Amino acid sequence: MRKDLLRTAEIYHVVNKSIAGYTIFNNNEEFFRMLSVIRYYQRKNPGISFCRFFDPSEDGKDNFCDFTVLEDKEKLVEIISYCLMPTHFHLILKQLIDNGISTFISNVANSYARYFNLKHKRKGPLWEGRFKSILVKSDEQLLHLTRYIHLNPVTALITNEPHDWQMSSYNEYAYTMAENKRICNYSDILSIDPDSYGKFVKDRIAYQKELAKIKALMLE
Repeated sequence: MRKDLLRTAEIYHVVNKSIAGYTIFNNNEEFFRMLSVIRYYQRKNPGISFCRFFDPSEDGKDNFCDFTVLEDKEKLVEIISYCLMPTHFHLILKQLIDNGISTFISNVANSYARYFNLKHKRKGPLWEGRFKSILVKSDEQLLHLTRYIHLNPVTALITNEPHDWQMSSYNEYAYTMAENKRICNYSDILSIDPDSYGKFVKDRIAYQKELAKIKALMLE
């Protein structure tokens, strides 16, 4: 049992890592599978099987094909922001019901592990252990956290620009997007316009890249 019980109506930064730094997202198919799992298990009782909800397309990117059937289902969490990395994922979540975050993360982690192990013909745990969570105490902290996770791919030198990394919510923040294409819901928490947010993040890119270079030199 977790010693730090997560409180309903509070916002948390959640991180879950693969075991031994194992690469668990190898391609678009796996990244988009995880996004589908996240979207599906956001609901307490989806009322529809996952295989019916998930409809993979030929290019490996799934169509959130039947998401409308989940719209009236009770949510465990609100997804504020996310970033999937090759060996781990970041989520900023608002807990909507008691034990919502723990149930959500457990369902997501178990579902993806079953899929991954079956696909790669492997056995054993996929995740390092219990997820880590940090309480977000202010709007300012939340805003900076979103920038931090959106810059993760840049800091890791995977990409030069955050908008090129399709496995994060950056483009939901920095560009106007149709509601049915969004995974995140932050409008009642953060008051930001896309242009200002894009500048807020990009102003930090050079600094993050320099930090990454210094870290790499220290490890050599």
